[in-house]
Amino acid sequence: MRAASWRSWIAAACAATLFGVGTVARAHFGPYPISLQGVPAPPVPGLTDGPDPIVVDEAKAIALGKALFWDVGVGSDGVACATCHFHAGADARVKNQLAPIGKDPADPGAGFDPDPQGGARGANHGLARADFPFHRTDDPMNPLGQVLWTSDDVVSSSGSFGGAFEAVAARGSLVDACARAADPVFHAGSLGTRRVEPRNAPTVVNAVFNFRNLWDGAANNVFNGSSAWGDRDPDAGVWVRTPEGVEKQRLRLENASLASQALAPPQNDVEMSCNARRFADLGRKLACRRPLETQNVAFDDGVLGPLSRSTPWEARPGLDTTYQALIREAFAAKYWSSEERSAFGAPAAPGAAAYSQLEANFALFFALSIQLYESTLVSDDAPFDRSARDDAGVPIDLSPAAQRGFTLFRTAHCGLCHIGPLFTPAAIVTNADLVASNPEAFGNETFTVPTTRNVVGRTSVVAGPALVDTGFASNGVTRDEWDRGLGGVDPFGNPLSFAEQYLQWLAGNPAGVVDPGVDAVRPCDFEVPIARDVAGARTSYFTQVEGVVPQAQDTTGCFLPTGAWLPAPAAAAAELASPTNTKMRSASVGSFKIPTLRNVELTGPYMHNGGMATLDEVVEFYTRGGNFDPGAKHFGTVFPQVELRHSASARADLVAFLTSLTDERVRFERAPFDHPELRVPHGHAASSSPFAPDLAADEVLWIPAVGAGGRSEPLLPFDAVLDACNGGCSDAVPLFAAAAPPPDDPACPVPEPPGAGLAALAALFGAGYRRRAKIERRPLRPLRSCSPRESSTTPDPSSRSRVVLETSTSPGPASAATRAAAATPMPRGCPPTICTSLVWMPTRTRIPSSATAGSMRAAARTAFAAPSKSARNPSPVVAISRPQKRSIAARIRTLCSWSTRVQA
Repeated sequence: MRAASWRSWIAAACAATLFGVGTVARAHFGPYPISLQGVPAPPVPGLTDGPDPIVVDEAKAIALGKALFWDVGVGSDGVACATCHFHAGADARVKNQLAPIGKDPADPGAGFDPDPQGGARGANHGLARADFPFHRTDDPMNPLGQVLWTSDDVVSSSGSFGGAFEAVAARGSLVDACARAADPVFHAGSLGTRRVEPRNAPTVVNAVFNFRNLWDGAANNVFNGSSAWGDRDPDAGVWVRTPEGVEKQRLRLENASLASQALAPPQNDVEMSCNARRFADLGRKLACRRPLETQNVAFDDGVLGPLSRSTPWEARPGLDTTYQALIREAFAAKYWSSEERSAFGAPAAPGAAAYSQLEANFALFFALSIQLYESTLVSDDAPFDRSARDDAGVPIDLSPAAQRGFTLFRTAHCGLCHIGPLFTPAAIVTNADLVASNPEAFGNETFTVPTTRNVVGRTSVVAGPALVDTGFASNGVTRDEWDRGLGGVDPFGNPLSFAEQYLQWLAGNPAGVVDPGVDAVRPCDFEVPIARDVAGARTSYFTQVEGVVPQAQDTTGCFLPTGAWLPAPAAAAAELASPTNTKMRSASVGSFKIPTLRNVELTGPYMHNGGMATLDEVVEFYTRGGNFDPGAKHFGTVFPQVELRHSASARADLVAFLTSLTDERVRFERAPFDHPELRVPHGHAASSSPFAPDLAADEVLWIPAVGAGGRSEPLLPFDAVLDACNGGCSDAVPLFAAAAPPPDDPACPVPEPPGAGLAALAALFGAGYRRRAKIERRPLRPLRSCSPRESSTTPDPSSRSRVVLETSTSPGPASAATRAAAATPMPRGCPPTICTSLVWMPTRTRIPSSATAGSMRAAARTAFAAPSKSARNPSPVVAISRPQKRSIAARIRTLCSWSTRVQA
């Protein structure tokens, strides 16, 4: 069996002839990479600028985003966004990191493959050096080597246990209530393990430059405020307070694919969440909590330091604020200031209170603040960036090996795909902006890569000329049936690929275009034309024989002026429907986003399947021209490299150049790459989890908090982590540390369900209220004393109910004198519906001030269920602190603002 077909040899020969490989001229071949220093990220109009910006305090929004990114409370069971991106923006865990196949495979029932020695691999497997690479031949550099072992398994990131979502808690435990059970695929023995994503986690460092994010481009360039799908989502929108009330409005923020991407994992039951949890539920869970309430934050954190509770002498968890407070400071008030609840829907739990505007818009706050935080994670200070250059553009301050590797990077065609200062064509806007000022970065008189704002191009692939999505390619690392990549579809049935949409547009079906920019593609900027105004038939493009029309756009500065033509719609439709179609093809199936190479030394394992552990294995892969030869594989960029095959020193030089792209700030986690503490699930023990008896207990990898100055020991490359861990590396720490006490924030009430008198009772207990009364079988009548003009301490003669507020500094019954002295009037204007919920307690009850809302409700139920006794029984007493006393009035105001009827 051959690793690559004879076509790879033809590609190599053609490339050598076409591009002059093997000649003296090759030293000056094609584009050369340039520094990223001084290159701005693509602007997001309307986010922080303009007459009506969404974000009014960018610094607070960045702090909010950093806290949310690292907070384990975002997940349903202890998983943060950073759990999969804690190591140079990627994931370096080695245990329970294996998935049985890629995403959307042709055979979804595929199981785990045996290891290369025939041993069993599966859930909770501890990866070792011997597991890599996932495709092996008897001669790793030979394109015709015999395959010894290949696997469709994927090294990725373990995430959530999953389960059906039930509810969140706004106080107390960070673990969501879910119906969890052992997974049929991810289990070790009888115990369920955390499930693992079907693609390797790419780095978030420099991801702000990508036009689209995720391996298949599913994170749309346009952010719609509530999902990852941009204009594709017909129900997307945000709730905006206007003079007429609150209404849902469409939102379109361009160059915001990081915000789109941020919304996917927290709603994915493999990555972070229980199934069917909504962002409004997450907003309810987090709004009134301290950010990072169980995680230490360094006192000198580059972003969070001013809010940290830590000192130089003591590390403490949490920030000195709440998520709600940060949202109110960072975002325009029209997105959170409404006091309504009815308009925004309610949780699925029966009887739960409707969402607030802040909760309903939590996806907006979450996504945009994370985009702004991740926009600070720009790595532009590698040795490559700092080096001076000679007249030929070679960085002369690098080592001799790295300089030779720089030349090899260009002659081996690496720079045709990994192009520009980000080393990727996925940075469409940035690269297009730099062409005018740095044309040498995208080609010279020898060879030039078309670099424009076209989101679709046309090039030669193994199967022939085809349309491609800019920034995506097939390199033959896996079989198409293991993972369709860009060839997949969104939840609405639309193709992920822009090229597939462009085919529909060419064929006269504009409704097939669901993303902006597809219908604005300039065909004269294609590398290979799709039509030309010439006589005679051609197999690779349309001519006058089928019918061609000129492009509608201006032809100034065209890459290929003779290609400024399109097929007539009828000709395009006929070719698209033809079984012998050769001109209307796309190379989307099996294509994936071309990743940046910056910090690549630290971001293994490599490729979308994580099947390579070292840069040496990556170079071997490209030396032999890939693992497989799918039709979408790019011709002339992935083919056997004869010089690399026969020269170990050349391969070492290429790796030396790649390591020159590592920013030392990333290696040592110096600001802006510093971070809070993180406890990462890292495989499982043989005992049961506290989440459910049929789930396995977590082992934990402890990532300590790092301040702006960074860490003393560098981050390790993935292969070094494998060697150091040897399948393990767990720390003797629990997944959740002790939480910081909640902040004293009177503006942060816990929402309670409408009509739940016991919930109101619990809230009053928490504020320090004592009530006692004789239980009446008939409904209590409203107190006239709640009217604005009367004192609330004067009971209504027609009512048998009475309200008394008592405070005490210690547990136990308060004296009559204390009760009398502490009696405080209810606020004027309290609605009668509140007064009817205030009844006498029939028994003596003690509730500690540290009690949770749940225990308060349980005590209240017990009290109401107890037999009625003499009214002379002492009233229940709650010990409250001075800060709690200060919040009493605010708590009552909150209760008295309810519009729903509350009864005991």
